[in-house]
Amino acid sequence: MRYAPLFGALLLVLAATAPATAATAPATAAAAPAAPSADVVAQESDCTFPVELTDQSGTNVTVEEEPSRVVTLNPSAAQTMWEIGARDKVVGVTKHAMNLEGAEAKTNISAGGQTISNEKVVGLEPDLVLAPNTIDNETVQSLRDAGLTVYHFGEAGSIAGIQEKTRIIGELTGECEAAEETVDWMDAELATVDAAVEGQDRPGMIYTFFGWTAGDGTFIGNLVERAGARNVAAEAGIDGYEELNDEVLVEQNPDWILRNSDNGQVPKTAAYNGTTAVQEDQIVVVNYNQLNRPAPRVIYPLVEMTKAMHPEAYAEANQTASETATETGQTEGDTGTESPTATTAPPTGSPGTDTDDGAGTGASGPGFTAVGALVALVSLSLVAARREA
Repeated sequence: MRYAPLFGALLLVLAATAPATAATAPATAAAAPAAPSADVVAQESDCTFPVELTDQSGTNVTVEEEPSRVVTLNPSAAQTMWEIGARDKVVGVTKHAMNLEGAEAKTNISAGGQTISNEKVVGLEPDLVLAPNTIDNETVQSLRDAGLTVYHFGEAGSIAGIQEKTRIIGELTGECEAAEETVDWMDAELATVDAAVEGQDRPGMIYTFFGWTAGDGTFIGNLVERAGARNVAAEAGIDGYEELNDEVLVEQNPDWILRNSDNGQVPKTAAYNGTTAVQEDQIVVVNYNQLNRPAPRVIYPLVEMTKAMHPEAYAEANQTASETATETGQTEGDTGTESPTATTAPPTGSPGTDTDDGAGTGASGPGFTAVGALVALVSLSLVAARREA
């Protein structure tokens, strides 16, 4: 596709649900040098200060004292701060994180469209700024030139990468123990999922979102596989986030289709209608804000997917985990329904019903709507055309 690199960069932004920082940020981000992912930046820390960690750009970032004022430049970092019980340290979030309970009391550092306001960030005088991989290096350097301490994350391409990102945020903010407890909670849920899918037939599943899909090397693709399915997009040779054409859909003929709540309806086309997934009504719709943010709450859509595809096996594995937890003296909250470290508990009841982390549908939601995504794609293609002229 003529503008594939730029469209791919936009899709990465969509998947991370993180704002860009300038009108040309997708192009700038695409041009940024390859960086280590969060999967490979594990660094030891005893959570004493000063803390010195190397970020995705190779910059040694030093936090001299435990920060009390933190700005998050994307909703996944904000969600992680909430999960590790550190939301009181957060003074600034983007508009896309406003669905988190209590976020309305924080300063909205977003500017127009999908950009952030550097002036607002600097004006908050934060001790630490957490910047996602979708923020371009130029913006990060601008904030550093203003005297701010900025940690620039690499892409978390797997659940393990999300867990390592959680640990890094814990180290940087003085919340090591809480971060490790959150990772342990994730591990306990993952163990139940792994037990459920072991030995089960693995149906083919594909994630589709406004005509795009998640292939190899994406955390959403990793979730699909961990839930006991085959990511047929990866099997078709798709890397990262790419447009999904009808030929791939027909050839792969997925047994299941994964959608998110911001765009839950499967397109009514011949290619989709001919799939086993549509023929047998095997569509899984999960919470947009949980699926599209590389943060601890990805566990909830993972569980939903596993329960949908392997209901009996998951019920048995969950019962075994509950019995084991009871025998070892763990509380119910430690075994499957709530993160034990969150200041505000994640969704109560079954996973995927998070009242604090809303569905994100329509104009009021923090994610892209269909119109917004279309406008963004058209705008991006125009930028590409001008750059080629």
